[in-house]
Amino acid sequence: MDLFNYSRRETSEVHVGHTPLGGEHPIRVQSMTNTATQDVAGSAAQALRIVEAGGEYVRLTAQGVKEAEALKEISALLRSEGCEVPLVADVHFNPRVADAAAPHVEKVRINPGNYVDAARTFKHLEYTDEEYARELQKIRDRFVPFLNICKAHHTAIRIGVNHGSLSDRIMSRYGDTPEGMVESCMEFLRICVDEQFTDVVISIKASNTVVMVRTVRLLVDVMEREGMHFPLHLGVTEAGDGEDGRIKSALGIGALLADGLGDTIRVSLSEAPEAEIPVARKLLDYVLARQGHPYIPGMVAPDFNYTAPVRRETVAVDRIGGGQLPVVVAARLDGTMEFHPQFRPDYVYTGRCVPATLPEGIACIVDADMWKGEERTWPVFKGDQLPFMGACKASLKFLFLTYMGLTDEAVACLKLHPEVVVIAQSNHPNRLGEQRALVHQLTCEGLKNPVVFFQHYAEEEAEEFQIKAAADMGALVYDGLVDGIFLFNQTTAIAPQVVDTTAFGILQAGRLRTSKTEYISCPGCGRTLYDLQSTIARIKAATSHLKGLKIGIMGCIVNGPGEMADADYGYVGAGRGRISLYKQKVCVEKNIPEEEAVDKLIELIRANGDYTVET
Repeated sequence: MDLFNYSRRETSEVHVGHTPLGGEHPIRVQSMTNTATQDVAGSAAQALRIVEAGGEYVRLTAQGVKEAEALKEISALLRSEGCEVPLVADVHFNPRVADAAAPHVEKVRINPGNYVDAARTFKHLEYTDEEYARELQKIRDRFVPFLNICKAHHTAIRIGVNHGSLSDRIMSRYGDTPEGMVESCMEFLRICVDEQFTDVVISIKASNTVVMVRTVRLLVDVMEREGMHFPLHLGVTEAGDGEDGRIKSALGIGALLADGLGDTIRVSLSEAPEAEIPVARKLLDYVLARQGHPYIPGMVAPDFNYTAPVRRETVAVDRIGGGQLPVVVAARLDGTMEFHPQFRPDYVYTGRCVPATLPEGIACIVDADMWKGEERTWPVFKGDQLPFMGACKASLKFLFLTYMGLTDEAVACLKLHPEVVVIAQSNHPNRLGEQRALVHQLTCEGLKNPVVFFQHYAEEEAEEFQIKAAADMGALVYDGLVDGIFLFNQTTAIAPQVVDTTAFGILQAGRLRTSKTEYISCPGCGRTLYDLQSTIARIKAATSHLKGLKIGIMGCIVNGPGEMADADYGYVGAGRGRISLYKQKVCVEKNIPEEEAVDKLIELIRANGDYTVET
């Protein structure tokens, strides 16, 4: 893989109705209905809305045989209206349902974590090698007949691993690790290869974007070593809604797309399914715009590990680098010091305007020729000002630097001045590749100066800005290269405070710095057991002022308890209009009436001393 130059991974072609994927085909965009699948008319109507928005596949839940049979009616209704969109059945827990659905749809998604293995109990199980082999034989015995049904009906399959639903068997042998998620997938893929079944798509998803990105990278590496080239479905599960859902999805999916990985994507938002499609399309179009870009002659740092990266070693300069939390730099070129009270940047670049006063806790960055040693104010140099840097006695300096600007003179200067923080900038069509190349070259030169990434835009809409900024930062975040982030939008259409909150949102989505409550909320489907969107709004209204908590809001138990292991508190559908509450992965109260459940959740948070605001 070329870290610096975009090219799409070569994959095998998969036939999915009239819309194949992989190979030379475009990257497909899809969504999933949240209607009850037995509501044939309602499901077909929602599928049409997804298609009208630009969706190329429509997934529907099939939790039982009745739902699987309803898919036949939904398909017939759509075809009668001239809609040929491929339908995908989403199956959990019951392989008989997968068998029943396969003749009626173009693709079936199965989850290795609950296809044959018993429902997880989070108990550690001990297996001898012989016992483990027998468990794998059980999978083969049950999976091969399903593959034969799919062969007979020309039905593709998706092997969809979810972080929240790994089986106790996998967890006991591999732990809650990327390696475990990959092996859960590979067990089924190896059977597909043995049976010469090639219409297979793979997904590995998690609400934790770090886990998702690292696991997909590892999966691709393992597949390549075993001679497999199956296409990938990308998504961040339970991404949430609004700004958070868009940033988290663009960060995780964008990081993989930027490396040429991915053949179909779904942005999972806790919103109407058709609202997912424009977001996915904007992300995809932005990343693909870098195709055919001018070549970047980068050199990979010798100690960089793509599948298991660690944070780059840097020196600490003031509050930046040396293992400290990544900082947020904001621009206020007119000197105005107005900030969102919850998302105040660490440093503010004011250019040629030196403010008379600074808010508590914020430092200022000014152009080097304007710096006169003011308190909590630091100079920033441009590339053509290197000869003057040595004469400046500031204990913290900043240097705007491009990859092509990293000349022998710049390297020598940085070696003499470890107090310099590099602000990496790029005007290249593939700015990610060029900024990556800059940091790798710094490492190759033995330089440990911290790096803040400067990303500049001229957007008129906040959504476009959030998607592009998150996509540009994604791989940099997961590669462990980020000591800080500096976002700048040239138009006045987006308020500076929105730019600031986006920077903090990117760091939180990448698990680098927590600044607010994180909501792990599913997008909803036919399994959802309560009004998801209104419930999310109520929980956010009651908890959004908190800092550092992760709250899971899950429509049903398929991924609920598993994702609760990554959340501090969980709100999970247990039955129609009934809710169970979790403290991490322990269920503490069951079958609460929906109308009482949000108040009960707040009581639980208060009882554990977590209903406080960190300062």
